[in-house]
Amino acid sequence: MRKIDRIVIHCSATRADQPLSAAELDRMHRKRGFNGCGYHYYIRRDGQICTMRPVERVGAHAKGYNATSIGICYEGGLDTQGMAADTRTDLQKRSLRVLVRVLAADYPIREIVGHRDLSPDLDGDGVVEPEEWVKQCPCFDVASEREEWLGKRPLKGFKP
Repeated sequence: MRKIDRIVIHCSATRADQPLSAAELDRMHRKRGFNGCGYHYYIRRDGQICTMRPVERVGAHAKGYNATSIGICYEGGLDTQGMAADTRTDLQKRSLRVLVRVLAADYPIREIVGHRDLSPDLDGDGVVEPEEWVKQCPCFDVASEREEWLGKRPLKGFKP
């Protein structure tokens, strides 16, 4: 089993008014040359959690971080005009919270971040500010929801 200590949250970067099935997401990733979907889990608008890639297999979702992370993607991330927005439904928010709790209980997770939080710190101040984001994905602030996802229980060695 590979060492897993990080969860990276993503969005599919699809419009809120255009559904994207798990099979379509898989086809998109295969078209890009991946051996199947690069995310381990995909959360549909109705809250359904789809297993896309076995956790035992290294993902293809966050270059430089795949070897030790689990990738979770939610359907959406763009409003009906195609602009970045937190389009998660209440069911998606609930499923994400449950999935993160389960994974944090099953693996020695030390860090939970959004894909954008892995952007380079261009000014070297120790903080990745919005103007440094390579992407806006997952289109919401993961740090602001960690406590709700995990309750008061801190992760061993957790990095805020």
